[in-house]
Amino acid sequence: MADSAKTEKKVKFFDGVKAEFQKISWPDKDSLLKQSIAVTVISLVVGVIIAVIDFGLQYGVDFITTLKF
Repeated sequence: MADSAKTEKKVKFFDGVKAEFQKISWPDKDSLLKQSIAVTVISLVVGVIIAVIDFGLQYGVDFITTLKF
């Protein structure tokens, strides 16, 4: 009896998952391409900004630590 109850719960769960997947609004190919390009470009720009800040801070710390008083 316990096995049939578990099986019934699994079936209801997967029926719910299927119903939710049918509600999803998937993007079209053109929109997906534009969004992918935007994410890639923004990621590269942010990466360059972080690299510049990192090199600048590294140079500043190296400069400060080599000062002789």
